[in-house]
Amino acid sequence: MRQPVREYLLTLCVTAAVTYLLTGPARKFAITVGAMPEIRARDVHHEPTPRLGGIAMFGGLCAGLVIASRLPHLQSVFEVKEPQALLSGAVLIWLVGVLDDKFEIDAVIKLGGQLIAAGVMVQQGLRIMWLPIPGVGTVFLNDTVGTLLTVALIVITLNAVNFVDGLDGLAAGMVCIAAAAFFLYAYRLWYGHGIEAAAPATLFSAVLMGMCLGFLPHNLHPARIFMGDSGSMLIGLVMAGCAITATGRVDPDALKLFGTERAAVHAMVPVYIPLLLPLTVIALPLADLVLAFVRRTWHGRSPFAADRGHLHHRLLGIGHSHRRSVLIMYFWSGLIAFGAVAYSVRNTSFWIVSCLVLLSAAGLVLLLLPGISPRLPRWAERLVSARCRHTDRTDGTA
Repeated sequence: MRQPVREYLLTLCVTAAVTYLLTGPARKFAITVGAMPEIRARDVHHEPTPRLGGIAMFGGLCAGLVIASRLPHLQSVFEVKEPQALLSGAVLIWLVGVLDDKFEIDAVIKLGGQLIAAGVMVQQGLRIMWLPIPGVGTVFLNDTVGTLLTVALIVITLNAVNFVDGLDGLAAGMVCIAAAAFFLYAYRLWYGHGIEAAAPATLFSAVLMGMCLGFLPHNLHPARIFMGDSGSMLIGLVMAGCAITATGRVDPDALKLFGTERAAVHAMVPVYIPLLLPLTVIALPLADLVLAFVRRTWHGRSPFAADRGHLHHRLLGIGHSHRRSVLIMYFWSGLIAFGAVAYSVRNTSFWIVSCLVLLSAAGLVLLLLPGISPRLPRWAERLVSARCRHTDRTDGTA
């Protein structure tokens, strides 16, 4: 049991280290090629900041997969098609993101690139094959329905993460929280219940955590570099890959160890909540995406037209500082993600439900008290860039 955990930790650390080390050169490259646009009306930063942080994150992804393929307990993951499918889609979506960070390509063209990347992943075998339906049992999907559902999940996740990437450190932190929750879920399926088909999802979530953790020190407020679309769409695609590979490879017959198939579905429904990743562990970005679509179309604008109506903009508008707004979004993301995982383990526990209710109440209090500004403790200041080691209260930020 300990050996696989060490290998996952090693993969995570290598991914984080490579991402961290590559972010500095990526920043210099972005400045050299001019990938640092002027301040726009919807932006909350006050000076041009280079993008293309996705270059470093892509390097971390490749390094994590390479090191994992050399580890004894993880080599079996690469005997299946999922890693190749994920990497193929990641290359395509990363290239689309790099072009958008430099040239700001049209939204329709970007959507086309997302569809192509999702189609390539489906073509290589990464597809949702079945879903557990309460009261019905396991519903197997035909090729057409499975393909459409898979493509929709990938595109929705990509855009949900892209939409929430509006404050320093927000997208990377929220996705890291989501990946940590999903890692616990997938690891429980694999080692807790002996379902080896959950191994790719466990690996992908560990690599995703490393990508986000390695980039965060450079991206905390005030950020030295943004991940850009090359980073936000990349981590969104990996998140979708975690969910899809689980439903694509986990044999529903294996769930009969919980009793009858119908009883197994009822017992496992809370566990399968994280499989619908955009609906739970990134519920806030998804809600932001839906609200933005409704808001823009209601006012007669394109749903792809940017504005300052996102959730994080509203937090700033009611008086929260930049860092406090980010921490509040972290809190709600963690509450939803880890609450779903905890509920999947003990869905009948009174204490689980009580804790979720109390934490939700605490979250509401945080929303209504914008006057407190968080600050890093002195021991933690050495882990971040020098720009994050002070508190500037003249501009209302922490």
